[in-house]
Amino acid sequence: HLTYSACVCMLIMVPLTLNHSVACLFAANPIDVLKVLELSEDMEGVSLEAGLCTSRKGREETDLSFKIDKKIQLSAPTKQLFPDSPFPMNFSVMTTVRAVKGSQVFLLSLYDSQGTQQLGLEVGRSPVFLYEDHQGHPPPELYPTFRKINLADGKWHRIAYSVEGQSVTLYLDCDKLDTLDLLRGDDPRISTDGVTVFGTRLLDEDVFEGDIQQLLIVDDPRAAETYCQDYIPDCEAPLPYDSILTEAEEVRPLLTSKWRGQRET
Repeated sequence: HLTYSACVCMLIMVPLTLNHSVACLFAANPIDVLKVLELSEDMEGVSLEAGLCTSRKGREETDLSFKIDKKIQLSAPTKQLFPDSPFPMNFSVMTTVRAVKGSQVFLLSLYDSQGTQQLGLEVGRSPVFLYEDHQGHPPPELYPTFRKINLADGKWHRIAYSVEGQSVTLYLDCDKLDTLDLLRGDDPRISTDGVTVFGTRLLDEDVFEGDIQQLLIVDDPRAAETYCQDYIPDCEAPLPYDSILTEAEEVRPLLTSKWRGQRET
C-alpha cells in the first residue's frame, strides 16, 4: 500500500470499468503547466505516445505522454498559472520527461514584464537551475549547476527540484542527488506579470524535442522529495495524478496495443 504523504487519500467506490479509482486531495494543489499552456495532440508536431509506464498495477493500459518532434511555440501570461496568488517563495518544480539524446534546452522559462528570465529548468548535461529574484540574485555566474549528470540521455527521467531558503535540491529518479546553494535575497520574489514559455528561452534557437508526461509546480518544497510516491510512482502502482486526460480515451488502448506489437517484433 502506498502512503501519499502530500495528500489525504480517499477511496471513491465508483467503478470505472472494472476498477475502483483512488482520488487524492492534495495539501498543495499542483499547477499543471502543460494543461495551463494547453499543450495538445491537436498541435502540429505533437502526438500522444506511451509514457513512463506501458502498464500499471490494476490497469493494463499505458501511461500517456506528449511526443514533440517539431519546434512548437507555447507560452502564456504567467498570471494564468498564478491567477490568485504570487509565485511561491519556497516550492517544488517536477517533471517526467524523455528528452532527445544529446539535447541541451530549457524545458520551462519564466520571464518578468521586462523580459528578464527569472526561472529556468534546463534539460541536458550538467543542467543549470536558473533562478533570479526581483533584485537580481543570484547573478548568472552563481546559478546552481548540477554537474556530472545528463538529463538528456534518451531515457525517461523523473526530475524534481525543491527550492527552500538558500538552497535547491535535485531529486532524480526518486533519489536525492545533491543540494546546492541558491544565493537569493532575504525576501525573494518572482514576478507573475510576465510570460511563461515551454520548451525554450525567448532568444534560443534550440527547442525541446522528446516526450513529456508531466510538468508541475507545487507550493511546497517537500513535494519534490515524494514526487515518486504522490504524483508519478513506479509502474507497480496506479497513477494518483494523471496529467494527460484526453476526451478520446480510446487513444490509450490503441497506444497500448501498438507498444505491445513493437515489443513482440
